Amino acid sequence: MNSAVCTLFEGSYHFGLAALVNSLHHAGFRGQVFAGYRGDLPPWASTAVATPLGAWPGAQSLDVTPELGLVFLPLDTDYHLTNYKADFMLALIDGPVRDADALFYVDPDICVVHPWRYFDDWVSCGVALCEDVNSPLPENHPRRVGWRRYYAQHGVSLDFRTPQHVNGGFVGVHRNDRAFLVNWKQTMDLMAAEIGSLSLALTSNASYRSTGFADCFDRTDQDALNAAVEATAKSVSVIGQEAMAFKAGSALLPHAIGGPKPWQANYLRAALAGVPPSPAHKAFWAHVNGPISPYTAQALSRKRLALKLASAIGRVVSKA
Repeated sequence: MNSAVCTLFEGSYHFGLAALVNSLHHAGFRGQVFAGYRGDLPPWASTAVATPLGAWPGAQSLDVTPELGLVFLPLDTDYHLTNYKADFMLALIDGPVRDADALFYVDPDICVVHPWRYFDDWVSCGVALCEDVNSPLPENHPRRVGWRRYYAQHGVSLDFRTPQHVNGGFVGVHRNDRAFLVNWKQTMDLMAAEIGSLSLALTSNASYRSTGFADCFDRTDQDALNAAVEATAKSVSVIGQEAMAFKAGSALLPHAIGGPKPWQANYLRAALAGVPPSPAHKAFWAHVNGPISPYTAQALSRKRLALKLASAIGRVVSKA
């Protein structure tokens, strides 16, 4: 299958981008990764070259390996990047990846730790999604009721499908399921009036506050994504919390949710406080060195040693 991958990043998230791309290569993905970004290109991308790409002036490409390319796409939007995912995927599927069989969005704090052929198989089952750590949400959970009431006011009917609440960090669509992205963009655009602007999102460095009935809009892109699951006629294929390593099981996409991110963490301090490194953090440091190497060998060695010591401490020190 001819698949493409995309992500969005700015600032220090370039470290996560590097680990993500390395993990994709290790998993056997061959093709193009499209990275929408604001600000400057990462220091490790200094050899990227200008690439004519239609509607994206300023696009630059980096040959990670002979069979894996990374395309940097500068963005001109005031949206918070977490709220730009549906727009970005639609722009790609209608443009640079129009000939691809499938498109996958992956957050840059995720690593792919399962053979890529599985993902190509998965997306043939329906829109590929992962269960969130806060799942499940039953049919009449106040959050779902809030979405249902809000979108009904705007002429969009939501029909309960599953109590699984999905995470916004990963979405895979076959080209035949483009309509799902249209549904997701619609629920995002309609949500904007309630939250004030799509430039806002609940993150560690934003002033956004929860809003809507029963605070039903506090994870913006994720809330709209779950509403889109109930608004669409397309099939969805949801894998449980083990997929993102939120619980024990066969992890596919360990996701470093919350903070600090792996490239920001002080592992020894956290371990002494009873918080050992998570599987997602371990996955990051296992993949951050590869075809792309954002760290010097010395810095990487120090971080990996701290991770190893923190893991050992975590086996004897637990959070009260």
